[in-house]
Amino acid sequence: MFKHTPNPPDSEAESVSPKTPRKPSTMFVVAPDMDTESLLANACESLASASVMVSDFANLLEGPNRNTMLGIQQVIMLGELAVNRALDNIDPRE
Repeated sequence: MFKHTPNPPDSEAESVSPKTPRKPSTMFVVAPDMDTESLLANACESLASASVMVSDFANLLEGPNRNTMLGIQQVIMLGELAVNRALDNIDPRE
């Protein structure tokens, strides 16, 4: 049987050194000294904003596209609920 795709060149595999660790980008970094409660509060606010934006956008759509956006909004709201529960677990209000 004839193989339609050629084998990759051997030199490519040799040029990548497995000993060189990957250095992640530091363009967007969360400060390492941030406490968990602050991180969760920020995540909660971001999710609430995303929920409003998706809801507003869904109102501009019709049919299946609207249903898709409303489904995405529900997923965002579930994430927001989970973050709120985590915040409650950290600092329960009595």
